[in-house]
Amino acid sequence: MLYPTHIEKAVLLWMENQTSVIPLKQPIVFELEGFDVQPGNGPFLFLLALLAYITVLLGNGVVICVIMTDKNLHRPMFVMICHLMVCDLLGATMVLPRLMMDLLMGLKKIAYIPAIVQAFCAHTYGTTMLNLLTAMAYDRYVAVCEPLRYHSIMTSARLHSCCAVAWIVALLLIVVLFSFHMNVPLCSRLIQNVYCSNRGILDLACIPTPVSNIYGLTITWTFSTLNFILIAFSYIRILSVSLKQGRTNCSKPNKALQTCAPHIIVYVVYNVAALILILSYRFPSLSQNIKKFLSILVYIIPPIINPFIYGLVSKDLRVSSIKHFSIRVRNKI
Repeated sequence: MLYPTHIEKAVLLWMENQTSVIPLKQPIVFELEGFDVQPGNGPFLFLLALLAYITVLLGNGVVICVIMTDKNLHRPMFVMICHLMVCDLLGATMVLPRLMMDLLMGLKKIAYIPAIVQAFCAHTYGTTMLNLLTAMAYDRYVAVCEPLRYHSIMTSARLHSCCAVAWIVALLLIVVLFSFHMNVPLCSRLIQNVYCSNRGILDLACIPTPVSNIYGLTITWTFSTLNFILIAFSYIRILSVSLKQGRTNCSKPNKALQTCAPHIIVYVVYNVAALILILSYRFPSLSQNIKKFLSILVYIIPPIINPFIYGLVSKDLRVSSIKHFSIRVRNKI
């Protein structure tokens, strides 16, 4: 008697899932849950998001323009900084414009293709950021530990190869990650966040997605660990060489650490923001609004802070920025 009952339950569950699956021929439109905003607070939050985005555009845009127009800054370190600023613009643009439309006009719906593009950019930003920071650590290692061979090692071809590999590897990894979306039936349209992500979309699947989960976790932890080991090795060697040089010239360690300080700060800021994102999901007692706010910090804080870190610490970049600004002011007068 129990056997038919189990079959009936299984059939009913299957039929229920089939009726809730979104047909493949029907245009898929997701709905972002967004922030739970009190009436009247939307415009104020929109202004805060707009201010943050303008700061990102101005800060990163100025650094990119100064590096591109000043031939004295066409050096490996500054070329990599330029790529880092482009990556920052990608991360902030992925989140903030869509968030502003939601806060101002309540536009929570997003079509399937824009949702995939947004999620793709989110993951590309994080992976490329780590790759670029690792390449920059290698550049600082060569500059401090092999100063006489620096220009023969960090040639123009090798520099552009490092930057290209940082982007291409990230794009290939994320393309494979998103290939698991193909032919996955979806049973819901509501994404419980303020932006689309791979995890947010796969949570809507009617069937388990173990391959995507395993692949995503593998590349996340493998790349994070590998990049950390390479960066740590570079700075251990830099510190060791600097201390040896300091025995004969006291200014050497300070100068070496000063050139490396912006990179270390940027790396720490990014990882702290990413760690906050990870930990926010480990505390169920946090409100949904706080979790959603913490989840976007990694796409906002580094893009806002990075241009100021390099602008304040890097003397060459600071002097070039002031010079370009002064020339423009004089021309307008």
